[in-house]
Amino acid sequence: MRRVSTLASSVLSRTITSTLHDCSGLSTTSTPTINHRFLHAALFGTTTSTGSSNTRRVFNPFSTSLGVAGALVSVSAVASLSQEVLAKEPPPAELVPKEVVLYQYEACPFCNKVKAYLDYYDIPYKVVEVNPISKKEIKWSDYKKVPILLVDGEQLVDSSAIIDKLGNKIHGKEIVDSASDKDDDEEKKWRRWVDNHLVHVLSPNIYRNTSEALESFEYITSNGNFSFTERITVKYAGAAAMYFVSKNLKKKYNITDERAALYEAVETWVDALNGREFLEKRRCSRLVQFKGEAQSQRRRGGSKPNLADLAVFGVLRPIRYLRSGRDMVEQTRIGDWYTRMENAVGESSRMKA
Repeated sequence: MRRVSTLASSVLSRTITSTLHDCSGLSTTSTPTINHRFLHAALFGTTTSTGSSNTRRVFNPFSTSLGVAGALVSVSAVASLSQEVLAKEPPPAELVPKEVVLYQYEACPFCNKVKAYLDYYDIPYKVVEVNPISKKEIKWSDYKKVPILLVDGEQLVDSSAIIDKLGNKIHGKEIVDSASDKDDDEEKKWRRWVDNHLVHVLSPNIYRNTSEALESFEYITSNGNFSFTERITVKYAGAAAMYFVSKNLKKKYNITDERAALYEAVETWVDALNGREFLEKRRCSRLVQFKGEAQSQRRRGGSKPNLADLAVFGVLRPIRYLRSGRDMVEQTRIGDWYTRMENAVGESSRMKA
């Protein structure tokens, strides 16, 4: 078995060494046995399914002592609250792009950050899954990474730049004027933190040991754009290689304890919320649509997620139901905010093929 694994790693290395890059923004230290940038192409796994909705929900069942009528009333009340406080924010119909196409790897954190933005603003989009070996789907582009977003034929690249440019298209000055300079600075600070810190603690956690590495690659081989041979090779040789790569990443980013680093990162985010439901605290005049909502918003603080909320949620969403994500929710205070974000972002606006 060891000989087979070594052979598979060697074949994979020769196949992809000169052709593959990781998803936007991720750089890692090369290894002599395998070009792990290919493996970072589908960096994070998830047990959720793809399609019209890729958000897995967690439900708390009612007590058996509740009658049917009481349960229905409770559901109605929760739905009403969700609509008032956590409603999506679709842009005016005339500003919605006619065609949006995302070129992605399903598990890439930066691709998921873009998808969180599109889902929250209810912008319909198509997905083209890129083969990380041939990359034939993006041969037409000079940009050899993902995500790439085509908006009515215009190419947008780099996840944060994509969100900024798309925001200008669908919101313009309205979204800029809705926040104070202080709020804007806070949002930018935490968006940079996501790209420069949070994403770097995820990989060592996902590939912390062989069982967690295999858990991730089980998803990658099931949902990635691979041939049969690639699927078998990537699952076993890839999981083994990424286990060792994660150790190098720990050294590069001075991580001594993977879980502790992850817990510290998400606790830092919760501290930044400072008791608010979301990071942003917008003026009530922009959001009041129902009687009494302004009062509720003042109590709740940030009543709508901003771009920093969406960025944190986007990069965490692929790992949420892996072992690392389950541990994260159990051992930190992130769970309540994450559930609010699931409700706020809602169902995917991804269009069925």
